[in-house]
Amino acid sequence: MAPSPMTGRIIVVGSVNIDLVVRGGRLPAPGQTVVGGTFERHHGGKGGNQATAAARLGRTVLFVGAVGDDALGEEARNALASERIDVSSLATVAGAATGVALILVDRRGENLISVASGANAFVAPEAIGPAFERIGLGPGDIVLVGHEIPTATVREALRLGRLAEAQTILNPAPAEGIDRATLAEADVITPNQGELLALAAADARRSGRATNAGVAAAADIARAARGLLDPSDAGPGVGQAVVVTLGSVGALLVTRDAVVDVPTIPVTAVDATGAGDAFNGALAVALAEGRQIAEAVRRAVVAGALATTRVGARAGMPTAAELDAAAPD
Repeated sequence: MAPSPMTGRIIVVGSVNIDLVVRGGRLPAPGQTVVGGTFERHHGGKGGNQATAAARLGRTVLFVGAVGDDALGEEARNALASERIDVSSLATVAGAATGVALILVDRRGENLISVASGANAFVAPEAIGPAFERIGLGPGDIVLVGHEIPTATVREALRLGRLAEAQTILNPAPAEGIDRATLAEADVITPNQGELLALAAADARRSGRATNAGVAAAADIARAARGLLDPSDAGPGVGQAVVVTLGSVGALLVTRDAVVDVPTIPVTAVDATGAGDAFNGALAVALAEGRQIAEAVRRAVVAGALATTRVGARAGMPTAAELDAAAPD
């Protein structure tokens, strides 16, 4: 389906980090040292990456977040601005360090990530309303929110997005601390398999429902996702869809009416860092273009796959022409 001429903007509310990356033959086990790696530095943070992914696809993108008043913060701000992202709502927090992510990548492109939040922890709920007012948020816009900022801020961004009649997407990474009140403000959530399990287990504990010990088969994934869509004693569920990203397999789209397996395309992966962020940015763009959710997920899966073909969280994020060439009709 061709995109509608009536298209909206992408407003990303989330984190900005500098990524410090070590590439080696394998990932260390707990307590183990692995030598022989190489060091790189890249721009990152899930919010910054998702904004970059959306901007590469030709959308108008505005960013709400924070950096520190250090050299890394200025560097991070300039990197976003160079992608033609509006950073007028990217605050500088006096006395705070810019967020840093430590990333280990093995020869297969698998990774381990640890994050020092820095200024991202200072993105306050009360900052969201004024930012959205400056932006002029309204119908047709997409609000894409990540969880590398405080949960209360995530909930407020989703709530105000809904009030403005924008469509809201929550990338629940990390999944810890997200409750029904937050999920209920999202039209779409995009957990990976582990995040879905964490969300479903926490929700089951709050509601007293039974849950699977693990999520493996597609039927288990769909069941866990439906539990987040259905209302419970703790409140209403996710508004429209749960899209579970499955890495090199693709994604599973779960709505109240259907379960759709969305396979990926074959690529030679060299670095999975940022693939989920490319997925989220592309999903937001496709929805802003007026595409139906199943088509939007198909395009997002392709964007995520393409992002693994180059080194770095942002380097492999496709342009609109690259995505159009690779995405199945």
